[in-house]
Amino acid sequence: MDFDTGSPIWAQLVAEFTRRIVTGEWPAGARIPAVRDIATEVGVNPNTAQRALAELERLELCRSERTAGRFVTDDPERIDALRTELARDAALAYIRTARGLGMTLPRARDLIEKGWRDHDHHDRTDDGGDDA
Repeated sequence: MDFDTGSPIWAQLVAEFTRRIVTGEWPAGARIPAVRDIATEVGVNPNTAQRALAELERLELCRSERTAGRFVTDDPERIDALRTELARDAALAYIRTARGLGMTLPRARDLIEKGWRDHDHHDRTDDGGDDA
């Protein structure tokens, strides 16, 4: 994983682990890999990985079970609320950028719709489906 020097590594890990949860890479109720395994995977000190996981617990995105490890929350409403929050943040960033470029709302909306259709088309052709 590549890290940005502009923010703490543990905070970047929280963002990455949150992404894994909302995309289903770490499914609801699933056991999260051990701290040392995560640390090795992303190339950080185990204490840094531990801090990120502790923050996920504070955010109620995972829970610890004393002898079994950590598990992703099994609350679908919590996961969906987080997904919505992340999408809203991305939308606001897009709005700021588009407005800063002097783009109109109709043109910005057209770009989103075209990108959405192109992405759908790309997904269908990657999955072996027809591209009609």
